[in-house]
Amino acid sequence: MIKKMLLMAFVILSLSAMLAQEVKNLYHFEMKDIKGKVVNLNNYKGKVILIVNTASKCGLTPQYEGLETLYKNYKNKGFVILGFPCNQFMGQEPGTSEDIEKFCSTKYNVTFPLFEKIEVNGDKANPLYQYLKSELPLEGKNEIRWNFEKFLIDRNGKPVKRFAPKTKPLELTTEIEELLSQK
Repeated sequence: MIKKMLLMAFVILSLSAMLAQEVKNLYHFEMKDIKGKVVNLNNYKGKVILIVNTASKCGLTPQYEGLETLYKNYKNKGFVILGFPCNQFMGQEPGTSEDIEKFCSTKYNVTFPLFEKIEVNGDKANPLYQYLKSELPLEGKNEIRWNFEKFLIDRNGKPVKRFAPKTKPLELTTEIEELLSQK
């Protein structure tokens, strides 16, 4: 009897461990938008997604303009950009959510979804970014290199390409169009 109970406990624990290690896709994550509202990324199911960590006081900040151009050009074709402010790189995103939203909307007329400030590296890295880095790892130290690193996600929620921070948004046009053409 004790052997059966121990065996059953072992099976239950083993199954629990296997389920806990189940590979997630992008749609399992919930994030807070720039206004603090919880957004299930499942809302973007079926869309091609570009995820970008952003900053308002960075030499790459003018990329907001190119990002907005991409968004306007392709949003009606099933494309969305999700911007995640981050202050981990030389404190280049020091403001509050309200400050960030105001800056993005007035300086760059950003209309794509922005989210609350998060960490993308280290022990406190947001689980979404842990997932993205694990799906598209870099050789050596697999960290986000700087503000405006980009992840392109297909319509099935699978990360397919990672772009360096200095890659200009409009350089992604071919990859975006290719993914949009796949139904």
